[in-house]
Amino acid sequence: MNRNQLEFCVETSSDDQATKKQRKTSLVSLEAEIPEVLYRGMKDFISSNPKWDQYTLMSSALANFLFQNGCEERTVTEHYLSDLFMRSDA
Repeated sequence: MNRNQLEFCVETSSDDQATKKQRKTSLVSLEAEIPEVLYRGMKDFISSNPKWDQYTLMSSALANFLFQNGCEERTVTEHYLSDLFMRSDA
């Protein structure tokens, strides 16, 4: 799927209120190849921060990237700010 296909999917579903509500509660599985150094960094971070898991970390990283690159979607901004002020157990 290329970028245009993804944008088309988002644009066509944004008109439907029921789809918007479903989008808030739905999850999408994602598979990606990353450099080994990033994987080791992710493992080390997760092992030293018990509140985090790989799903929370990836979700936070995506929200951070999208927010910092101009995404104006309210849920992305809320997720970014929530993660920004998340307190650790330490």
